[in-house]
Amino acid sequence: MRLATILPRASVEPVAVAAAPDGRWVELAGLTGRTVPRLEDSLAWMFAHNAYLAERAATWRGPRYQESGFVFLPPVVRPAALRDFDAFEAHVKTCRARRGLTLPPAWYELPVFHFANHHALVGHEASVCAPLGSHELDFGLALGVVIGRGGRDIPERSAWEHVAGLTIINDLTARDLEERELPVGLGPAKGKDFATAVGPWLVTCDALADRIAGDRVSLAMVARVNGRELARGDANSLYHPIPRLIAQAARDAELFPGDLLCTGTVGQGSILELGPENTGGWLKPGDVVELEIERLGLLRTRIVARPA
Repeated sequence: MRLATILPRASVEPVAVAAAPDGRWVELAGLTGRTVPRLEDSLAWMFAHNAYLAERAATWRGPRYQESGFVFLPPVVRPAALRDFDAFEAHVKTCRARRGLTLPPAWYELPVFHFANHHALVGHEASVCAPLGSHELDFGLALGVVIGRGGRDIPERSAWEHVAGLTIINDLTARDLEERELPVGLGPAKGKDFATAVGPWLVTCDALADRIAGDRVSLAMVARVNGRELARGDANSLYHPIPRLIAQAARDAELFPGDLLCTGTVGQGSILELGPENTGGWLKPGDVVELEIERLGLLRTRIVARPA
């Protein structure tokens, strides 16, 4: 099942919706009989009613939204927290090698994350500009995990039971700002603070059951800039699998419905790894970034000039 948050044109109020089989979208409030101003407000309830909701969406005779009549917001517009991991070995090794660094043994022992700006999420088709002073804007092809059932000290063996679904993340980064910040040792700050694109929707885990085996999920991942394919990978190349990320995030801490976890960028899924000399340079105004993950759809981000 696909779930999303939309902003109907000529409206200022977001609407939580579910996909109907005809390609249109139905308000979750109509399907559930509950007032759901935000998608995350119903994620825990929907865990027990996914099959019921899918059936209701297929037979719903009330109002439906067509995609021409709204814009996609991030599926979870304001998560309580956004944890950004770096769980793909190939990406981390290549990026560190470009800085003359090796991968420390501690990286293999446990997944590490930084808290990213959960108030700076943008949706599908959003326009993004480089932050002030940056001339090296990069995309990052990443997988997003949306928590549906909260918990604390969640063990790996039951971590999937807490996942509402998966989505696509463009982990945008200003590499020149990041380069100045990382030597301090506190992780990226203004290099990632300006925008993270998420969407267009989340796909519930029951719809991905045939791609989930144990702690692994197999989904092809592709990145294009201006229609040119630059990167291709698979979610099954995660060194630290999703259940391990969840267990680490929940260790001595409470996870809440709607919390968003980012896996970090897949190997070769950024300009930094590929080399700007091989990709036509860093992202610039007029560029269109398309990140596509099998079964999860396509997330498009438009790069624009910074306002005067």
